[in-house]
Amino acid sequence: MRRLSLVLLVALAAAGCKKKESAPPQVAQAGAPEPTGTAIKGKVLERLDAPPYSYLKLQTAQGEAWAAVPKTEVAKDAEVTVAGAMPMQGFESKTLNRKFDVVYFGTLAGEGGAAAPAPGAAPGGMPGMPGMPGEQGPGIAAQHAAAAAGPSEVGDVKVPKASGADARTVAEIYAQRAALKEKAVTVRGKVVKFNAGIMNRNWVHLRDGTGTAGKDNDITVTTGDQAAVGDVVLVKGTVRVDKDFGAGYAYPVIVEDAKLSK
Repeated sequence: MRRLSLVLLVALAAAGCKKKESAPPQVAQAGAPEPTGTAIKGKVLERLDAPPYSYLKLQTAQGEAWAAVPKTEVAKDAEVTVAGAMPMQGFESKTLNRKFDVVYFGTLAGEGGAAAPAPGAAPGGMPGMPGMPGEQGPGIAAQHAAAAAGPSEVGDVKVPKASGADARTVAEIYAQRAALKEKAVTVRGKVVKFNAGIMNRNWVHLRDGTGTAGKDNDITVTTGDQAAVGDVVLVKGTVRVDKDFGAGYAYPVIVEDAKLSK
């Protein structure tokens, strides 16, 4: 009987250990807002200035969260909205000598203050670029995320291929990117997204109806020229392969320094 009791105790202990191991791990900062890339609203609990940014500790409906906006004089207890909030995991502020588990970079609007310029838009250069003064924040990441995101308009796309020896479709640029590396290319397509003034250039998402969605049907183009969503344009630029802009943004193929015409 004594031996049976001992066996039962061991079995119960083993079952308890197994149950504990199978429990799902806790998610860090579970109360923080989801990384929506839209807006975070809350009351300012603390403000830390590290030009050209101000870091705001906010009390949101989901819990406490840190946000970073272009330097502001917003006061403690002010109700603010951080628009275009983009999460940066494990971001370290060199100026503050502090590492944040997650900080949301965006622009300030609402009761706490007037709309602020986008990170990196201040005169004299973009924060985060090598050799630039001030806080080395992810100005590239926050703005480049807008350019790298999917198109703002799709619709039916069916564009005739450009003519000439260097003419390629969007799908052909992807398929032939190794051979086209650092070479001039001409492609005609429909502008499905346009972002201006990011990293001193404009960003265009171009489609022509070729390729497979999510794989090789959308080519990114950088240019100094202007365009509007819906325009059909002729692009002449240089093919770059495995282009890495830092902050986790890299392209297997991109057309740069392009000239646009209709």
